[in-house]
Amino acid sequence: MLGGGAWGTALAAHLARSGQAPRLWMRDPERARALNATRENREYLQGVALPEALRATADLGEAAEADILLVAIPSAHCRAFYTGLRPLLPAGARLVSAVKGIETATLRRMTEVAAECLPGHEVSVLSGPSFALEVAREQPTTVVVAARDLAFAEQVQRLLSTRTLRAYSSEDVVGVEMGGALKNVIAIAAGIVDGLGYGQNTAAALVTRGLAEMTRLATSLGARAETLYGLAGLGDLVLTCTGGLSRNRRVGQALGRGLSLAQALEALGGGAAHQVAEGVGTTPAACALAERQGVEMPIAFQMRAVLRAEKAPRAAVDELMLRSLKRE
Repeated sequence: MLGGGAWGTALAAHLARSGQAPRLWMRDPERARALNATRENREYLQGVALPEALRATADLGEAAEADILLVAIPSAHCRAFYTGLRPLLPAGARLVSAVKGIETATLRRMTEVAAECLPGHEVSVLSGPSFALEVAREQPTTVVVAARDLAFAEQVQRLLSTRTLRAYSSEDVVGVEMGGALKNVIAIAAGIVDGLGYGQNTAAALVTRGLAEMTRLATSLGARAETLYGLAGLGDLVLTCTGGLSRNRRVGQALGRGLSLAQALEALGGGAAHQVAEGVGTTPAACALAERQGVEMPIAFQMRAVLRAEKAPRAAVDELMLRSLKRE
């Protein structure tokens, strides 16, 4: 398990409880030692007792000695990380990307970045409505694993599935991956709606229209529409737009209350842990993809303007409501 943040630690804990003996790679040796000594990741999952079978290490070479590697690091660091990982990977090792984002410079999905940096190694994607803290606390959760080779997706599905976590398999890598990335953009908008004091009518409209534009962009890239209507699309969208643990929604709430983006991100940090709101980086990338594909994404475009401080949050929501009348 590569990545010692909340999601990586939660997945490693889940695997340990299911009878595996996962190695959790953490960048900071002190944090790895502290986790092994206290059985707790105090920066990201404070109060969650971690299984004895989970062992943390800061030695990437040691952690990479595995047939299957799950990756849960911020999307902005993936290219550099995979470049450094390449000489350490055993022949035939396969990766599961649990990263939700789009690379800003290239507009590539995270599995595309991995495949480009790690030729010859199969890559799948893990996504769906899954707050790390709830997985760590063994609360019932469902996710989707997608790979071009369905047999690989089904192998990971069996590896992950327990009485508290149910994994579904899919061959629609594009749909699963784009759903996980784009929902964070809409979640920022949902947070802004809440921060401005608007009610449930506004939020319901935003989520519904957000799903429509997520689907337009994803299908233009080859995804199946039904994937966006399932767990990896609608399911994750609803969770991230309504859940109190959603970092992207919390950024939006702060923006709606009048904070700047820098202030919103600082408030998100909450102590020693550096919390990442992937939607902040995904928004301009999603807009650039939409422009390239000729796809209309009004919510994403308004969020880009807000994040760039080109438009006030209230003005952005008002402009969405005053768009030209049309048939649904």
